[in-house]
Amino acid sequence: MQAPTINYLTALGIGLLLGLERERSQGGGPAGLRTFALASVLGAVAMQLGGVVLLGVAVATIAVLLGIAYWRTRSRDPGLTTEVTLLLVPLLGALALARPLLAGGIAVIVATLLAAKPGLHRFVRGTLTDAEVSDGLLLAVATVVIWPLLPDRTVGPFGALNPHTLWLVVILVLAIGAAGHVATRVLGKRYGLPVSGLASGFVSSVATTGAMGSKAKADPSTLTAAVAGGTLSSVATFVQMVVVLAAVSPATLRTMAPMLAAGGAVIAAYGAVYMWRAARSAPDAALSDERAFSLGAALLLTLGMAAILLLTAAAQPYFGGAGVALGAALGGIVDTHAAAMSVASLVAAGKLTATAAVVPILCAMSVNAVMKVAMATAAGTGAYIARVGAGIALSMAAAWAAALITGAI
Repeated sequence: MQAPTINYLTALGIGLLLGLERERSQGGGPAGLRTFALASVLGAVAMQLGGVVLLGVAVATIAVLLGIAYWRTRSRDPGLTTEVTLLLVPLLGALALARPLLAGGIAVIVATLLAAKPGLHRFVRGTLTDAEVSDGLLLAVATVVIWPLLPDRTVGPFGALNPHTLWLVVILVLAIGAAGHVATRVLGKRYGLPVSGLASGFVSSVATTGAMGSKAKADPSTLTAAVAGGTLSSVATFVQMVVVLAAVSPATLRTMAPMLAAGGAVIAAYGAVYMWRAARSAPDAALSDERAFSLGAALLLTLGMAAILLLTAAAQPYFGGAGVALGAALGGIVDTHAAAMSVASLVAAGKLTATAAVVPILCAMSVNAVMKVAMATAAGTGAYIARVGAGIALSMAAAWAAALITGAI
């Protein structure tokens, strides 16, 4: 079956694109614009005529020729980037026969990577610190190596602990700390932590509160910005609650609207005040070789959560019949939105009135707020705990007050 002309033109275009970039970057290197174009077409023709076998022969031949050229010019051109790219070109040309869009897309990505050499070198050698590289590798090991190996089932006393889930908390705390560090490097300490705290709250407000506490403890100059990030992360709790209730039970959302609006407005205003204070603080200090996150703090936070889960599992048999409110409160320790969703589903099924759902949902949110303060206590300083705890307490007090005023309870 003959390949369409467009496929061969794509193969030619791939060679010209990569050859153009190499010609401009390397000048008199071992291969230029025409060589790259011919190598790409060679790969396409070899694949058309002889399949994978002939393509392998063509790539091997190019490799031998490149080896000879490299040996002759090794004193002037010690790099291998052009040589490796030229080996890739006939493979992309062959791919263009069957998947022209994929081959073209890969070629564009490769060309972009090649053209980004100066910026990448400046970033690696001049911007990244040794501590950041070490922390990045540590996060990769925790996520890619350790996490998949942990069993995803409940173990231990009362069947309360899931190692896979608990280690996910460690990863979240490390990742949030890293995100805060990146935002701090880009926006500065005064703005980076509040912005990253607000964004990270949509991943885990509890973990974000603890991670910001670790930042404040490691660098006291970031206290105000960390408080802003920690409190603004709770804004996500109220926003997500609106989304969850709207999806499960709009009637429950209408009843809960005054409480969610009051609590969300208070925590948003509280965080905004601290963000404003951080913006008015002294200019950021010069860059230091500081860590992106603290593994010890992440492990401590996770151990604290594990202890709370154990205590909850131990107490639940004695209070299991206390009703929906207690069940939602216990569920709020782990995930306030899941607890609220279960209550709202009872309303949607006609087993509970929307007004009766208010107390269970507020209980879940209140217990979750206590978890945030507990995480702040485990990771942060006294000043951080007092400030973040006050903001969280005020927001929940506003939510309960709105429930009383509207007669929902």
